[in-house]
Amino acid sequence: MIHRLIRLVAAAMLALVLAPTSAQADQADIDAASRGVVRIVIIESDGAQPYPISHGTGFAVTPEMIVTNAHVVAQAQGDKNLSIGIVPSDGGDAVYGRLVAYSPRNDLALVATTVPMNLPPLTIASNPDTSSGPVTAVGYPVNVDRAQGLAVQDLFKATPPVQSHGFLSGRRPSREFDTLLHTAPIARGNSGGPLLDRCGRVLGVNSFGAESDGTDSEFYFAVSTRELLPFLRKNNITAQLNGLPCRSLAELDAAERARAEREQLAALRQTQITETKEAEREAKIRRDIEFEIMSQRDDLMMLAMLLLVAGMAGGFVTWRAREANDPRQAKIAAIVTAVTLLGGLTAWFVRPGFNDVDAQVKAELAGNEKPGDGPTGVIAPAAPGGQEADQLCVVDVDRSRITTARSDDVPLSWSSGGCINGHTQYGLANDAWSRIFVPSGEASVSVNSYNPDTHEYRVDRYLLDHDALEQVRNALGKIEAPQCGDGEDAARKFGQEQAEIETLLPSQPNERLVYSCAKAK
Repeated sequence: MIHRLIRLVAAAMLALVLAPTSAQADQADIDAASRGVVRIVIIESDGAQPYPISHGTGFAVTPEMIVTNAHVVAQAQGDKNLSIGIVPSDGGDAVYGRLVAYSPRNDLALVATTVPMNLPPLTIASNPDTSSGPVTAVGYPVNVDRAQGLAVQDLFKATPPVQSHGFLSGRRPSREFDTLLHTAPIARGNSGGPLLDRCGRVLGVNSFGAESDGTDSEFYFAVSTRELLPFLRKNNITAQLNGLPCRSLAELDAAERARAEREQLAALRQTQITETKEAEREAKIRRDIEFEIMSQRDDLMMLAMLLLVAGMAGGFVTWRAREANDPRQAKIAAIVTAVTLLGGLTAWFVRPGFNDVDAQVKAELAGNEKPGDGPTGVIAPAAPGGQEADQLCVVDVDRSRITTARSDDVPLSWSSGGCINGHTQYGLANDAWSRIFVPSGEASVSVNSYNPDTHEYRVDRYLLDHDALEQVRNALGKIEAPQCGDGEDAARKFGQEQAEIETLLPSQPNERLVYSCAKAK
């Protein structure tokens, strides 16, 4: 009994050690989501000098639309002397905001920027598990500002938001709206900030905390997506939604290794089956040839024996004719005897041997091969000139990690020189074709690659902060991408230049989209 208890305790401790690897928040995803979190400041003008009287938090749901709590902007509702300020967390200047929607019933509000800010929108979890799991609250708690000794004007400067971690404690509808209960600490100033899952997707909008005298456990409430999504739809906001399972890249890499091992085992089994069938086929052909040779040898040996007997009989007739003094009959009998003996000797010496069995087997195997034998399953055969037929690439969800990106099908044509769709040249490095993109209007870097042998198209997305993104953009602007048809040397040079830029990127992407490409119908 004691030994069993020890084993149970050891197993429990091991589970506690291993659990965080799959349950803890992915910091890169939380950091990426934090780029779209802003400070919401209620401003009163004192002459020409704006003066903050309160502040909270908000987050972007489109590049120019921000969600926050209704109580954060309540003072500015209908008061012409008060304005709403929006302070980005990741570079850029503060701008004024315009109140678009105000819903005190569920404590939600929508604020639009008055000048373009191009904020990275956060993705909302469309099918969240609200019963348990790690969560992160992101925002601007006042007590942290005070502890840092921030001056009033510091509130208008871009400052990274505070992240606090905890766990979901289940859905707990309030009297008037649906909320999530959690343990990620929030304070005054956090209101309106996002509550994120471990993939950086919005589970709710932090609103208030439970009263505690310091001895009770502290719990906090966030307006759930059951309230947020209808609120956004009502105001014609199309938010980024994602309901896929939250898996880490480590989990995906482990699954990829397991898949590769399965494919290798399957290929090995198929090779063994093919080799066994070929060996059986060769053995059958060899047996058939050997049986045919043995049959021919037996027939010729029997013929030789018969001709030998006939020759002996002819010799006897020749002797009798000579004894009878009949030269004509003796001559005829002698000729027949000679021919018969010669035929017997010929039949004996021309009987086939076993020395040429291998050559006959090889010829038979070569003669039995059919056109098209060999590797099958080519997805998109090459057209003349090394151009593959048009393909349609479809994302493989089981092999991908998607938290914010669209996963639409991708039409793709490929030439052997590394040209995609007839106009975009990819670089060649380490026998792999790739191209780095920094889309305008997006706070991300994409490394797109294509493997013409496996017909696999892949997009690795890095969600970078303002400074890192500008560094990559500037580095990419210093190199000139070759044109399609410039040749392999130009592609290799471009590939090497891109490889140097990739050293500026984190070791792991935030998202990985793996597409399987097949001939377009």
